[in-house]
Amino acid sequence: MRVQLKSFILLLMIVLQQHVTVIRAAEQGVEEFEFQTEVGRLMDIIINSLYTQKEIFLRELISNSSDALDKLRFLSVKDPKLTEDFKNLEIYVDFDAEKKTISITDTGIGMTKQDLIQNLGTIAKSGTTNFIEAIKGGNVNIIGQFGVGFYSSFLVAQKVQVSSKHPEDEQWVWESSAANSFHVFKETEQLLQRGTRVTLFLKQDAQEFLDEKKLGELIKRHSEFINFPINLRHFKEVEKEVVDEEAEAKRAEEKAAKTDEEINEETDEKPIMKKIKEKVPEWKVMNDNKAIWTRPKEEISDEDYVQFYKSFSKDYEDPLNWIHFKGEGEVEFTSLLYCPKKAPHDLFENYYGKSAALKLYVRRVLINEEFEELMPRYLNFIRGVVDSDDLPLNVNRESIQQVKMLKVMSRKLVRKALDMIKKMADEEGGDDSEDEDDSEESHEEEVKQKEPKEGEQHSEDDDDEKGEDKEKLTQERRDRYKAFWKEFGKNIKLGIIEDSSNRNKLAKLTRWYSSHNSTELTSFDQYISRAKENQDSIYFLAGETKEIILNHPTIQKLLKKGYEVLLLDDPIDEFTFQNLNEYEKKKLVNVGKGNFKFPEDNETERKRNKAVKKAFEPLTSWWKKLLTNDLDEVRISQRLHDDPCVIVSSEHGYSAQMERISKAQAYANQDRSNPAANQKKILEINPNHPAIKELLERVKEDPDSQTEEIANVLYEGALVNSGYSLKDPAGFAKKFYRLLNNALGIPKDAPIEEYEVDIEDDEEEAKSDSQTQSDENVDIDDNGNDQQEVKDDL
Repeated sequence: MRVQLKSFILLLMIVLQQHVTVIRAAEQGVEEFEFQTEVGRLMDIIINSLYTQKEIFLRELISNSSDALDKLRFLSVKDPKLTEDFKNLEIYVDFDAEKKTISITDTGIGMTKQDLIQNLGTIAKSGTTNFIEAIKGGNVNIIGQFGVGFYSSFLVAQKVQVSSKHPEDEQWVWESSAANSFHVFKETEQLLQRGTRVTLFLKQDAQEFLDEKKLGELIKRHSEFINFPINLRHFKEVEKEVVDEEAEAKRAEEKAAKTDEEINEETDEKPIMKKIKEKVPEWKVMNDNKAIWTRPKEEISDEDYVQFYKSFSKDYEDPLNWIHFKGEGEVEFTSLLYCPKKAPHDLFENYYGKSAALKLYVRRVLINEEFEELMPRYLNFIRGVVDSDDLPLNVNRESIQQVKMLKVMSRKLVRKALDMIKKMADEEGGDDSEDEDDSEESHEEEVKQKEPKEGEQHSEDDDDEKGEDKEKLTQERRDRYKAFWKEFGKNIKLGIIEDSSNRNKLAKLTRWYSSHNSTELTSFDQYISRAKENQDSIYFLAGETKEIILNHPTIQKLLKKGYEVLLLDDPIDEFTFQNLNEYEKKKLVNVGKGNFKFPEDNETERKRNKAVKKAFEPLTSWWKKLLTNDLDEVRISQRLHDDPCVIVSSEHGYSAQMERISKAQAYANQDRSNPAANQKKILEINPNHPAIKELLERVKEDPDSQTEEIANVLYEGALVNSGYSLKDPAGFAKKFYRLLNNALGIPKDAPIEEYEVDIEDDEEEAKSDSQTQSDENVDIDDNGNDQQEVKDDL
């Protein structure tokens, strides 16, 4: 970047003025000096420091050709004679592998001898800029402006020849090897009817461009939407019949051996032919895909939009939706954005290093297809084009000068992209209103309903048919957004985390599973519409699967009382809710954290809870003291119904899901530096459960070691049931087995003894079994006789 900045400053000084005037003092007069310009060094900077990629030379030369054609088209309006004899307005790209040359030819206005000397012989002098100034602006869309694009030829060429024919002059040739000088002479061979031909004699390290496929890719990438046809020399393999000379020679030898009479007797024979394959050169148009975003939207059909999307994105499926709009204000641009149907396989690979899939064009010439500033990362799946005529560029036309303009463009692009997604999310079809500074048109699938003609009677069947059509349309829209959410839902969740300015808009686009219907997705608005009158919160719980969450002890009482809980089964969901905090002034409450209270609790209920808390004070205090290293608090639970106890985290602590995700990280520290490693939990107990009541009574009397063991097992069992991991699974198993012994009436410390068996009895039983098996194996014949006896008699 420093080298580019230095070169830009140097070029800017040359563009402004090649001569500088120094005013020392009024009384001393004025002295004039000239810059001491090292032309060779300047050319070296332009060639080696201004551009980052060699392939850019083709884009620059084709842009110059397009400008020449635009100039001719503009001037021919005033002077039709310019195109009277030769109306062809095209660009031709040819290559010669033997001579190691590439030529770019246009049928534009061409240059006179003086134009060649001034425009190509003066570095940083733009003929295009001079043309625009001469016509005082005019309605002409010309690309060039800096006067250095032509010199990108020397990135790949050791010598450049420019042969040009202007309608008012003869054909002249400009030739240079990027040294301190150039030559101009009259062309006597390969005359042009009109226009310019630039021939590049390639360097040894630029031979890769002598390839039809390579040149075609570069034209498609950078100059696909140039207004004029770009023709590339293409070699087509055709089958051709030619005389088989070997066969003819052999036949001639055979004839020579025959007599004259034999020859006269033979009928006239046709020449022996054979088929050969031959490469025939022909011109192939490389930019047949037109820039439809420049056309009025009312002239573009849905099929045109779909076809254009498939052409530039190379996607074989139709897009889900698209939006075509024009941005006005500080910067004017036209954009066409698409939402694909399928997410790319590498959507989240190198997420923070991947750029948006938007292509930035200036006057239909590709400037960059990896602009991170145009679209935030979470919308990197949006495809499309952005085109501007007045976007300020750096000299190399690979980057934009003013960051402020990019921010303005980005805000509008993001807003329009979210509007496009919102219209898919809106089951009723959305609002087609236009913004103050932007006009837009978004694709919406519609069912065309037949209006009854004059004289026709309206029947109930028509109403039923319209109702079915409307229901079908609504279902199609729902299915379309389901498909979108399946592919790109994670992107919207990431947007809530990363884009604070559009957080509320993104929240409206989200869909979640809930306890209302665990198989169908629901929105926040739908959740609120089903909520109770006094409910001021949206309840959610995160877990590994929907089934595990639905069976979680913390939501038992909520579900019993008819509250709906959102089921977050995606690892990113809880991060998303942490950044959202609230929606439409309703707080998002994690029912697996903090001190939970029901909103409908009245004064009587609060007094009862306070009395229960006081009654169980001996148990909660004793339990807290027993597990002081693990528990931060033991309290009466408001969310339990069936289970005796549950483990929850503090309001700002790690939930079970977050702790599991944290421990699963590749670089997670399992020591004190990891906040999840030694986080104390909160034990909530169910005062209505018989086991808790029994524990209270035992604690009131005098808790023994068995009571402590029961309390430990209950705590560790609650850990597992709440989704947390055990610190000592083996210790938990031992305590559980001891309690199991006690429940079976066995002393809890009963020793492990070997099981005793009577070995002699076992041996006699084994012999008896062996004899029985032997008897069963004796064969009996059809008459019931023992086959073994028959064998013995024989």
